[in-house]
Amino acid sequence: MPRVFEHLADWRTERDRRSGSAIGFVPTLGALHAGHRALLERARTESDWVVLSIFVNPTQFDDPADLDRYPRTLEADLAVAEGLADAVLVPPPAELYPENYRYRVTETELSRRWEGAHRPGHFDGVLTVVLKLLNLVRAHRAYFGEKDWQQLQLIRGLAQAFFLPTEIVACATVREADGLALSSRNRRLSPAGRARAALFPATLRAFADAESAAAALRSTGFEVDYVTDHAGVRLGAVRLEGVRLIDNVRL
Repeated sequence: MPRVFEHLADWRTERDRRSGSAIGFVPTLGALHAGHRALLERARTESDWVVLSIFVNPTQFDDPADLDRYPRTLEADLAVAEGLADAVLVPPPAELYPENYRYRVTETELSRRWEGAHRPGHFDGVLTVVLKLLNLVRAHRAYFGEKDWQQLQLIRGLAQAFFLPTEIVACATVREADGLALSSRNRRLSPAGRARAALFPATLRAFADAESAAAALRSTGFEVDYVTDHAGVRLGAVRLEGVRLIDNVRL
């Protein structure tokens, strides 16, 4: 099993011992699946030492009920990380937010569209915790999935804006055999809902314009937050059985 660090003081001591190593970092909320495993596998091939963080970040949840429902599966997560991660950070919120979130990162353009428009404050929480974690880990590379396309662009911008030395590495979305992007939220769908969810990425690909794709999703029982085309990518967010799913496909 990888070594688990609950306290940042212990982590800093270990990190300083590894200062000469090429460090790869995979930050997560936990509830790991094959998509996270793919990030760890990529990090393993490109790093001397791989660090995984598991932290259900309260500041990025706009809905307290969503935060409460988020699965906490540490033992299963450590099993996924076996042989891939050397260290796992699982800090309590009080250590990552000693100032009680009085200081935060706010991006004023891209973060206010799409996901940001439907989840007020979400990206403030994401960018703030990512900046904290990147500063704590001091990795050479950090790995993020392309499923969260808007988040990926914002994290790249964060690294550039604050002159962070960590390279932000994008990894392809991992999908089920029927095309549904892997997500911890998928497990909250009923069997029938899970089968229907595969229509989401298929519909994003099937239509020439975003408006037609959105209309088709509504006609098949999805609540649509948005479908939009931007920079050669079609982005979408829907709700099915009360579960919010996001995805994107190349145009």
